[in-house]
Amino acid sequence: MVLPYTSLLAQSLTTDTIEIREVVVTGTKVEVARQNIPLTVSLVPRETLEQTTESALLPVLSEEIPGLFVTERGITGFGVAGGAAGQLNMRGLGGNPTTQVLILLDGHPQFMGLMGHHLPDAYVSSDAERVEVIRGPASFLYGSNAFGGVINIITRKQRQDGLEANARLQYGSFNTQKYMGSVGYKKNKFNVFASFNHDRTDGHRDTSDFKITNGYVKAGYRFNARFNLFADFNLAGYETADPGMVGGPPGDRINILRGKTSLSLENKTERLEGAVKLYYNFGDHDISDGWHSVDQMMGAMVYQGMKLLPGNTLTLGLDYMYYGGKGSPITTVLRDEEGNVIMPPTFELSPVNDTWIDMNNTGLYATVQQNLWQQLTLNGGLRYEMNATYGNEWIPHVGLSLNPGTKTNLKASVSKGYRAPSIRELYLFPPANDNLVPERMVNYELGWTQYWIRGKMKTELTTFISDGQNLIVMVPPVAPPPPQYKNSGEFNNKGIEFLLNYQPLEQLRLHANYTFIHMEHPLPATPAHNLFLSAAYHLEKWQFRLKLQGIFDLYNDTGQGAEVVEKNYQLLGARIAYQATRFMNVYLAGNNLLDQAYQINYGYPMPGINFMGGVSLKLTTYK
Repeated sequence: MVLPYTSLLAQSLTTDTIEIREVVVTGTKVEVARQNIPLTVSLVPRETLEQTTESALLPVLSEEIPGLFVTERGITGFGVAGGAAGQLNMRGLGGNPTTQVLILLDGHPQFMGLMGHHLPDAYVSSDAERVEVIRGPASFLYGSNAFGGVINIITRKQRQDGLEANARLQYGSFNTQKYMGSVGYKKNKFNVFASFNHDRTDGHRDTSDFKITNGYVKAGYRFNARFNLFADFNLAGYETADPGMVGGPPGDRINILRGKTSLSLENKTERLEGAVKLYYNFGDHDISDGWHSVDQMMGAMVYQGMKLLPGNTLTLGLDYMYYGGKGSPITTVLRDEEGNVIMPPTFELSPVNDTWIDMNNTGLYATVQQNLWQQLTLNGGLRYEMNATYGNEWIPHVGLSLNPGTKTNLKASVSKGYRAPSIRELYLFPPANDNLVPERMVNYELGWTQYWIRGKMKTELTTFISDGQNLIVMVPPVAPPPPQYKNSGEFNNKGIEFLLNYQPLEQLRLHANYTFIHMEHPLPATPAHNLFLSAAYHLEKWQFRLKLQGIFDLYNDTGQGAEVVEKNYQLLGARIAYQATRFMNVYLAGNNLLDQAYQINYGYPMPGINFMGGVSLKLTTYK
């Protein structure tokens, strides 16, 4: 038995150069060098996830990914429904709740079948091998909801023969407790990975407690050099409370159970790469105001990449998705044929109350990539989306990637974004409108990546313009309330994103990213300026990390019509860790060390200075 140890930070600092040829799968469905695709794709590796005290995944991505902002309301936990956080905004797009940014788990779509939004508390860092993020529309590959961007969480699997076991225990401010355990095992053709997480906190405000228990297991079998089979299952149960706005009464208590499972058969040879994937998601939501719902989503994905000609990759794919659910109570208000409320307003139970509602869509797509002269790569994609409710839609994408030298990469692309209305927007509650049509946009972007100082420094600069129409917005009524969803929104967003990674020494890594976005109509939870800086240093058994996030011109919705409040804040955090033994690491982290008083969700103050300490254990028996 061998018990080797390399500290988490040291694992990421074993070289003084930055990886030039990164491989991604999210932008094409098959493995390809990131420099050869025109989409703007960001990667967050396992090492970065392990260097934080976060068990939830989204707060880490909010720091590391330019153009992405995630709302929060407390020390841990996001919640759902009224007062919830976890809203995603990518380049000013996301929606509230988030339906314009798609989250994938190993390429499978993840959202609540009735409401159409993601479930932010269900995504944990311990299960992720890496995260790939497409900044900008990817509807030509993933269909609806990939309107503003895509976050693909690629789960862990055991890669080396032997056993690896990990555990982490944390305790911090507001009686916050986090426990994690995972184990991976591989022998010959069989591998398995399993994890368990439990988080709980009293919260920094009255009635802001939160707790979650999450379990995950993934098993794989490699038949031969060509074929792999994977199956996984995840179950998460969590309870949370909405503390309400400052000075007001507390909101509702929420009890949620979410589950997901999938089966994938993958093939890969020198000329062929593809997969057949089946997935099923389900949920059960109880809210103290009387709401109860069940929902599900299931689907199949089939794709095959083929290298039939020199420098050419052709990928053909088929997606089918079914989703729906039922909930109660659902009320509606009587309206005339033009959508106006009939006076006096009459509210009654909706015909769809406690009735199963479902939808399905099918997508056919093709992408082609042609490399010319080892420097220029041309890319094109076309999707035909078929939906029984909205009809059919063509979704194109074109782009190019140019590598004039080994350390320079230039990109340009034009993509169409597409999002179909959710069941909630069509049929649930008084604002619903069954005459809605899909949202559409066209996105133009240019990118420049450069490696400097013999590969020690990498910079990325991206600029984009997004023009959208038919946005689904809640329009105030001419007559008395309630308002109604209508396709009356338009937008023109322009922005610049910058990223820098620099490793001046083997023991030191520096990171910076900055986003500026200009919107004709500023939206809540979308800062005009977002800056993040971090430095990680390793000295023998000690590891140090310092980070600073600056948010400027963040608009908070007051809930009083069009009135907004503009906010700025800066968050300083630090983490110190010590390798006590070859398998035990102890650490202490501090957050909001400047004790900033700030709000992301209007009326929900965030915690001041807070701390989290813990111990990580790692045991391996690799051959």
